[in-house]
Amino acid sequence: MKQNSTSAALTRLSESYIRLVLAVGAHDNDYVDAFYGPESLRGEPLPLETIRKRAAGTIAELKTLSPTRMDGMMQLRHRYILRQLQSLLARVDMLGGKKLTFDEESRSLYDAVAPAYPEEHFREILAELGDALPGTGGVPERFEAYRKEFVIPREKLDVVFSAAIDESRKRTARRIGLPDGESFTVEYVTGKTWSGYNWFKGNSHSLIQVNTDLPITMDRAVDLASHEGYPGHHVYNSLLESHLVRERAWLEFTVYPLFSPQSLIAEGTANFGIEMAFPGEERVEFEREILFPLAGLPGTRAAQYYRIHGLFLKLAYAGNEAARGYLDGKLTREQAVEYLMNYALMSADRAMQRTKFFDQYRSYVINYNLGQDMVKRYIESAGGVPRKPDLRWKIFEELISSPRLPSGLL
Repeated sequence: MKQNSTSAALTRLSESYIRLVLAVGAHDNDYVDAFYGPESLRGEPLPLETIRKRAAGTIAELKTLSPTRMDGMMQLRHRYILRQLQSLLARVDMLGGKKLTFDEESRSLYDAVAPAYPEEHFREILAELGDALPGTGGVPERFEAYRKEFVIPREKLDVVFSAAIDESRKRTARRIGLPDGESFTVEYVTGKTWSGYNWFKGNSHSLIQVNTDLPITMDRAVDLASHEGYPGHHVYNSLLESHLVRERAWLEFTVYPLFSPQSLIAEGTANFGIEMAFPGEERVEFEREILFPLAGLPGTRAAQYYRIHGLFLKLAYAGNEAARGYLDGKLTREQAVEYLMNYALMSADRAMQRTKFFDQYRSYVINYNLGQDMVKRYIESAGGVPRKPDLRWKIFEELISSPRLPSGLL
């Protein structure tokens, strides 16, 4: 099959993909995270079984196309649409009542499985953290007391967050050509199971929501600014729109199914984007000189805070273990809350909020920590190590500007 006919076939099948994603969204309110494509692709509601049959037919047709006849980007596009549709089939089966284990679900939906860690792994980290924390008593209690000293006052949250966003954008814009007119709006909300969310609206514009139900500590300002904004979700979506939708007319990127392999790439690059924008001691210096004073906190404590925070981040996979046990029926909600309090060092309120996230988003939790680790390994194995920042940013930009799958990062 010639290149132009293959391209035409992929374009036609990509429109089928969009229609199917939107059809699943009618059954699952969380499924369609963004859509800014032609409204003509939004069809009538379909039964799940009809969606399943059409998706299977589209997959079968995609498999008749020969990737060896495609250039590199077309091969990425072909594999992307195929794997996204396979994930869609798994979600349709789940909506139809099929039960999957935590690992089966994450493999089917996100093209990856997170490693499992025993409690002893986290106990060793907790012992190290306990040596670094001031005070006496249990590590969870001491950590919670310590963190409370670094809560951003509610009345200063916006000025701190705005300063973090401005700096994240400046650092990203020096490395990545951002689309003309890109922008986003920030809203502070309550009653959510997540701490922050980016809703991409198209035309390089996002709505970023920050949940203020629970206290927000100093580390969350830069985390949210970089993860949700620069060079995270906002930049990722804006570059896909610019390079794939506008330049190539690949309309499949105007729709984003949340429960799909794309999310591991999106969350992984957003989390790794924090380190990209604020490498090493640069983050401590910026926060000590700018953010801590804006929050009314002593900048002299920033270095100690981030030494302790670095140890805390080693516990990231404890959240996965709580989710795996809870969703596989091995932990009750109360036991999952206790696990999160003991090994992820969450307060009781935050742990309860997290179990509600498990209810709503299930194995999605792997996309944050496993995604970040996979992205980091991919970039550094290609030579993008910290001592080579130019190459590091180049590989990062290529990753967030092209059709990528988690299995392609291995």
